[in-house]
Amino acid sequence: MDRNEVLLVGRLSAAVEEHSLPSGDTVTKWRIIVRRRQHRKGAALTDSIPCVTFDPETAAIVRGLKPRDYVEVTGAFRCRVFGPSAAKIWRYEVEVSSAKPFEAEIPEPEAPPGPDDHSEILRALIPRQVAYLAPAS
Repeated sequence: MDRNEVLLVGRLSAAVEEHSLPSGDTVTKWRIIVRRRQHRKGAALTDSIPCVTFDPETAAIVRGLKPRDYVEVTGAFRCRVFGPSAAKIWRYEVEVSSAKPFEAEIPEPEAPPGPDDHSEILRALIPRQVAYLAPAS
């Protein structure tokens, strides 16, 4: 069975933007900054993930947050195609169905292993199990 479920916890990167569409709907857009595991050279890498919602209740929750506030969102990964047939633009984003402020303390990424600590390097290479989301009600 195919599944398209996304759960993100990260920081709001900037103020939320709203755009009215020709259909009369309003799309609310923002980006979430999500940290990756710390890079071996000590640099913390992040991803900036574009998010959108068409739901007024979800938009109101996100509008109530300030940049750099933590937020948890759930939704689905989408690929949207814009522009004329000769110059298509492909955009990937998370279409958010629910959002809530995230209050828990988020730990800092672990320091990279030292050059003589091979067990830590091997442990980092072993795939981790990831729990799947329960079906949305």
